Amino acid sequence: MNTEPLIFSLDAGGTNFVFSAVKNGELSGESIRKSSHADDLEKSLQTIVDGFSELKTRHDEPVTALSFAFPGPSDYEHGVIGDLGNLPAYRGGVALGPMLKEKFNVPVFINNDADLFALGEAMEGSLPHLNQKLHKAGSQKSYQNLVGLTLGTGFGLGVVIRGNLIRGDNSLPNEIWLMRNPEYPQANIEESVSIRGIQRSFRKLSGRNDDLSPKDIHDIAIEGVGKDKAAAIESFQIFGKNLGDTIATLISLYDANISIGGGLSKAWDLFMPAAMEQINSSFITPEGKQLPRLTHQVFNLENAEEFNSFARGDEKRIPLPGASEAKYPYIPKPRVGIMKSSMGTSKATMTGAYHFALSKLG
Repeated sequence: MNTEPLIFSLDAGGTNFVFSAVKNGELSGESIRKSSHADDLEKSLQTIVDGFSELKTRHDEPVTALSFAFPGPSDYEHGVIGDLGNLPAYRGGVALGPMLKEKFNVPVFINNDADLFALGEAMEGSLPHLNQKLHKAGSQKSYQNLVGLTLGTGFGLGVVIRGNLIRGDNSLPNEIWLMRNPEYPQANIEESVSIRGIQRSFRKLSGRNDDLSPKDIHDIAIEGVGKDKAAAIESFQIFGKNLGDTIATLISLYDANISIGGGLSKAWDLFMPAAMEQINSSFITPEGKQLPRLTHQVFNLENAEEFNSFARGDEKRIPLPGASEAKYPYIPKPRVGIMKSSMGTSKATMTGAYHFALSKLG
């Protein structure tokens, strides 16, 4: 008998709500898509109830819990949704979790989408896949921590330490978008590491006034000519430089590999070289001495040659003081890598919601 729980999940966006049933970490049946009714609270809440109710009619077994991503800032611990930019009807605070718990009589777990993305990648995505590749390459190294970044309309962060999602006392542990922006020090980093950041750079560099999509700008960078092509390439390089500055800080804080998802990750080859250059840059002391930006050696794991260097490492054997024969392993330069999401952002978020529910249900 299969005793794995059935979990209902929701991917809540400003335009659409997507409802899914998850069992054994995989989708159970097709997802349901409904309009979010972002400006009408009554319709929006009814849509959520209807979506989960429709999932119930499709399954013979009872649902064990609702576990899903919802935009913040929110008091996720208590299931209270705060003032949302892309869902204005929820401003002022809405006790969504308690409402759903009363309606469906099951536990309800709500988290930030970037947190669940990171958890999904840590449990079934980038992290275990990396360790499998390392083992296959003959490396004895195994990693247990992961930083997940989502690049799109906003800039999101989730951190998983040894299988546990960092949550914070106020459900706001990873507000990376509020870090200072090196390009515009008076602004936050999301103004540059986001869709609007690339669009702003392209308008400024090209002199054009139309708001092209990042995909349009990407296509110009690959296939365009002249001034527009140069502007498109530089726009992604600026994006990469700002992203790299933030990643360097995250590596120094968390000592963990980085997994990147979100729509903008598709432009990896355009922005990652600039990001890596920034990550591997140097500090200069007031006395003029040059120092490495990081203690770590950082690798772009989507590059086969860099992955091979990462897997090979530089471990050596050192003698035990006072003993003639004993040797102990020593890695003089700690190393971490940066990789793309191995699952896709949506599936990783859903998988994270499933595993978070399992952890809470025991």
